[in-house]
Amino acid sequence: MAKARKRRRRLSMTSLIDVIFLLLLFFMLTSTFSKFSEVELAANAGTGAMAQTTPPVFLRLGQDSLSVNGDPLEITALAEGLPDTETTLIVALQDGVNAQRLTDLLVALRTFPKLTVTLLGAS
Repeated sequence: MAKARKRRRRLSMTSLIDVIFLLLLFFMLTSTFSKFSEVELAANAGTGAMAQTTPPVFLRLGQDSLSVNGDPLEITALAEGLPDTETTLIVALQDGVNAQRLTDLLVALRTFPKLTVTLLGAS
């Protein structure tokens, strides 16, 4: 009795190439849906004190908190805590505030054109 030799079939690469192509296509499409925006920052060191009719507003930004002149607020409720007159807003950053949290605040403050924002660093 002669044993029949089984011939090994070659491994097909077609399905592997199809999967890689689909993954590549998926990641290319998802990366184009990302939304980027700019937040304008300007440095005004040494400008001196300006005469103001209203006192400045003090905003303290924490990683999970926000307060305006000591009153706790949410970013979505900034219109209730900020005046509608020309004034300076002093933003103090607490320890642990990341760049995304600061960017969210600055984007929310864009809707107040009469505010002059001054950022203080965390200690």
